[in-house]
Amino acid sequence: MSETVNGPAGIHLLIVDDDARIRDLLRKFLVRHGFWVSVARDAAHARRLLDGLEFDLIVMDVMMPGEDGIALTRALRTRIATPILLLTARGEATDRIAGLEAGADDYLVKPFEPRELLLRINAILRRMPAEEGSVDLPKVLHLGPLRYDVARGELWQGETRVRLTGTEAQLMRIFSAAAGEPVSRARLVEELGRDDGQAQERAIDVQITRLRRKLESDPKQPRYLQTVRGAGYMLAPD
Repeated sequence: MSETVNGPAGIHLLIVDDDARIRDLLRKFLVRHGFWVSVARDAAHARRLLDGLEFDLIVMDVMMPGEDGIALTRALRTRIATPILLLTARGEATDRIAGLEAGADDYLVKPFEPRELLLRINAILRRMPAEEGSVDLPKVLHLGPLRYDVARGELWQGETRVRLTGTEAQLMRIFSAAAGEPVSRARLVEELGRDDGQAQERAIDVQITRLRRKLESDPKQPRYLQTVRGAGYMLAPD
């Protein structure tokens, strides 16, 4: 059986799971819905595929022998911004938060319906920055040594582009559209396509913490992505 199967959508997914039955079920299901799909049996196998191919999204099991999904997510985040959806048998909030803190864009608790996985994948892909073909001068927000290109959804420090995950890119689009005004956590939960609930608001807080590490010289005393007591968060450019 070929490791990679081509579909008409042009979106290439990587499935990482040590359970051959689950890998095959997910591969067949996602191919039927038009994706290109590659599969990896463990972290080492995934690393080899990632060294040679570019993927639009990674679906990864947390509980794998050797290097687990959270450890691999944390390592990948040092070099790529490809969205990562974690599959976990652990439903506790602390375990879900650990995955988000490692750099995952979302998580899905096992057992799950394949259609829910499809909805989560599509929601993450919708949050990714769109390619801009326009040559018009973009609006730029200045954040100290950083500049945010609003039209392209890109964050730059000098001539170096700062990598943003899909969720971080969506947060920047939301905040830049309301620069100088607070955005509530409830609105962020809604616009990121997440379910309602305190756990999801806590997940938003984790994503804000991660984004501040890229925006702020001192993330514990944020200057540009501020907390507005009782109102949410606010982007305050120069």
